[in-house]
Amino acid sequence: MEAFQRQRGLRIDGIVGRQTWATLVEAGLVLGDRPLYRTHPMLRGDDVADLQSRLCSLGFDTGRVDGIFGDNTATAVAVFQRNVQLPIDGIAGRLTVDEIVRVTARHQTFSPVTPLREAERRRLEPTTLRGRHIGVGESGGLGSVAGALTRRLAAGGARVTLLSHPDESTQAHEANDAEVDAFVGLRLNPATPGCKVSFWSGYATESARGRELAVAMVERVPVVVGGGGSAEGMSLAVLRETQMPAVMVEVGPLEVVVERSGPLADALAEAISAWAES
Repeated sequence: MEAFQRQRGLRIDGIVGRQTWATLVEAGLVLGDRPLYRTHPMLRGDDVADLQSRLCSLGFDTGRVDGIFGDNTATAVAVFQRNVQLPIDGIAGRLTVDEIVRVTARHQTFSPVTPLREAERRRLEPTTLRGRHIGVGESGGLGSVAGALTRRLAAGGARVTLLSHPDESTQAHEANDAEVDAFVGLRLNPATPGCKVSFWSGYATESARGRELAVAMVERVPVVVGGGGSAEGMSLAVLRETQMPAVMVEVGPLEVVVERSGPLADALAEAISAWAES
């Protein structure tokens, strides 16, 4: 079980919790097993990720390859159907899947269009923090740090949306609805000193800008809280479900975070500013 969790970027604890179980179920789905279409809640699985990867390799942009059949994936399916003269309904049924598999069979390797889109988006970004819209998520225990970070980012010219719902998936959906440019989640790790920063990695893809933001955090935060620091690609729900560069910052221990909440907020703001200027 720990090997599976490590492979999938999950928390490695050997326990089949809710997220691990859901990932196990998703891993058993193969493209063609079921029709794929936009539902609420959205369909998830390895079959969706395979569909996204194949469409992206053909130039039909589904957004991030994350195994979630959302609006971008539905649009990509519809555009593909239009191009191959199939009925346009945005549903990856048997005829559409067969045609996608047939066309992609000609390719030796998949080269997703997603990194090109991310590079173009990066080229058009502001070169400073001013004008950016940053989402700050906090689900309990770090309210003072989140508030201080919000004030420091606003002082630097950023627009800030504070997301404090206790459910991190809800925070991700709120960040998407607000169309923030970057999401920074804060999580207290009461007993462990140091800083661990996670960014999206899954289905053989990762968020390059998320990684850069995580590295900027790790270069600054451990100096404040002590202990070690690491930046790791993971498929945590909040990272998977956000549609922008996102990181989850875990810091501890509790007494150090409480005592140094101001300097910690400074370090986080400096990291975000440096990332924006990179």
